[in-house]
Amino acid sequence: MARSKARVYTCCLLLVVVMIAIIVIITVTTRRTCADDTFSKAAVAADTRKCSEIGRDMLRRGGSAVDGAIAALLCTGIMNPQSAGIGGGAIFTVMDKSGQVKIINSRETAPSEVNPDLLTSCKSELKESKWIGVPGEIRGYQSAHKLYGKLPWASLFQPTIKLAREGFPIPPVQGLFIPFINKSLTLRKLYSDGNGNLLKTGDKIKFEKLADTLELIANKGADAFYTGRVAEDLVRDVQQEGGNLTLEDLASYKATVTDAWVVPMGEYQMYIPPPPSGGPLLSLVLNVMKEYQMKSAPHSVEEKIRFYHRYVEAFKFANGQRRHIRDPRFKSEDMAKTIIAESFAKYIVTLISGNRTHDNQYYNLTSYLDSLGTTHVSVLAEDGSAVAVTSTINHIFGSKVYSPSTGIFLNNELLDFCGRVDNIFPGERPPSSMAPVVLKSESKTLVIGASGGSMITTGLASALINHLWFGKSLKEAIDTPVVYVDPENKVKFEPKFDKGLIEALRALGHKNETTSRFYNVDNAVEKKDGCICAESDDRKLGEAAGY
Repeated sequence: MARSKARVYTCCLLLVVVMIAIIVIITVTTRRTCADDTFSKAAVAADTRKCSEIGRDMLRRGGSAVDGAIAALLCTGIMNPQSAGIGGGAIFTVMDKSGQVKIINSRETAPSEVNPDLLTSCKSELKESKWIGVPGEIRGYQSAHKLYGKLPWASLFQPTIKLAREGFPIPPVQGLFIPFINKSLTLRKLYSDGNGNLLKTGDKIKFEKLADTLELIANKGADAFYTGRVAEDLVRDVQQEGGNLTLEDLASYKATVTDAWVVPMGEYQMYIPPPPSGGPLLSLVLNVMKEYQMKSAPHSVEEKIRFYHRYVEAFKFANGQRRHIRDPRFKSEDMAKTIIAESFAKYIVTLISGNRTHDNQYYNLTSYLDSLGTTHVSVLAEDGSAVAVTSTINHIFGSKVYSPSTGIFLNNELLDFCGRVDNIFPGERPPSSMAPVVLKSESKTLVIGASGGSMITTGLASALINHLWFGKSLKEAIDTPVVYVDPENKVKFEPKFDKGLIEALRALGHKNETTSRFYNVDNAVEKKDGCICAESDDRKLGEAAGY
């Protein structure tokens, strides 16, 4: 009897040892499939290596995903000030460690004294200061940090304050856009050397006034931006340039916190920000393409033509729905909710002709103004929490109004109303293409977003389709040359795009145009199989960081 029990115990022990060995082998095998440049704990993908590192360092110090994102955004405000900064606004999509997702919208709002006839100037010579919205960026940071922050508020500002005060070589992307400031005397003074010559890439730049402002906000809190000396100086500088910003506008600004909208996307749940973000339009394009049930990339010439024709048509219909994307405080969300429904995508598919395109009226298109710029940061922390946040001052250097008293670059966000609404209400947030998203399955997390104004939807749809459906690596998916359908439904192709496909699409009736520069820039972090892959888009010379 004793021997029998011994045999049973021995067999059980052997079974346990074998199971442990199998688990170890599986784990090791899985780890071996990870690329050398992946991370095991956390990562940040921002527009520049320096800003990704600053965000990563916050995570290493025990900071939350939100802490890392805020620190990286502050850094971006000096490394790529032509794209974003505290004179603009942001949309956060935040997933906590339990998987709950919230949206924090701190997008700019129309001032209380907004000109009721402003929209009549959309296509004429415009005074940039008239398009300045009430900056919401800092209130967004405050709301996000209050809900999810772990590190002290002031610590998130210190790396950028140090850089701004001590100076650094102008990065290539910032240097590329310095010639855009020629008509702004205050900006030209900031970007000129002692002899009055414009600085260029590699020259040292300091943002000392901005450092003072950031230091005050770091020490006194977000209210230091919206009341007191900073607010008074900012309003005075803006009004001297002809803008409508008032002290009351700043003092009354509030960010909003809402639940994310959820869109099924294969094995994932995709969490998107509601209007006035571009999340519903991204969802529409993906849902339409999902209806064609493509499990792998098109290979033959015929398959590629068919795929891109359908893809372009999906974007044309999405452009026709832009007028439904508006601040929910001023327009019902009902139509936007219809847009993300699979039934609506099925209906759109019935309208897509297989062998031709149509005129703009067929898509209910109302031409709108194109926009550029913006930045995006994706963060995945050790505890599994994640942040996708997109921030903007709209066009390159925003309104090109620079506040010399505060060091702040002001947005021109009210231009986003052009072609999409008939009137602007005081306090209304303009519609946006920004769509920071988090995708979650049982075992995978993908945090992604893009910059590039109207090209945001283009960049995101291309990356997601190529990665999730066609099996490309995250880097390959982001690098794939894109096709962009502009506000007039003209089709533009990235320079590396297949020339044969361009001709084939023209033969189907698509109005093709060339463009010299593409602004779509995707930054993403993904965790699967125990590995974290982080990619910052090469189009903006970005580089991710992690550990």
